[in-house]
Amino acid sequence: MKVFKTSYVLFLASFFAATFLINLSSMAQAKAKPWPVPDKDKALKATVKLTDAGVISTGKDLWAKHCKSCHGAKGLGDGPKAATLKTNPGDFSTAQFAANTDGELFYRMNKGREDMPGYEKKIPDVSERWALVAFMRTLKK
Repeated sequence: MKVFKTSYVLFLASFFAATFLINLSSMAQAKAKPWPVPDKDKALKATVKLTDAGVISTGKDLWAKHCKSCHGAKGLGDGPKAATLKTNPGDFSTAQFAANTDGELFYRMNKGREDMPGYEKKIPDVSERWALVAFMRTLKK
């Protein structure tokens, strides 16, 4: 009987410790650090028409290949890899996200930081990276 009680206590202690660590990780993810963008990059203009259906379709295909695993299908930050990240992948459907300039989105996608890789070399075609911006603009609640 004593072994059962010890096992039970160890199980409960492990359960509560794991729950605490998961909550701590979630709280750390919730605090997004500022991600400043140089003024010259904020003002960048797209080299493609961001409202063109073909451009958006290209962006959607690229999103599925490169972004969906972290940011989710609808940009809610709920992709299958999101829980493993140190930083919150963000919710791209919010008004706060929509307030970013096209240049800010393009800059952040190109450069990356922390868990977010830079796509300047992964997607060498500038038009395709702008197509991703076009698709991101469709992610609304």
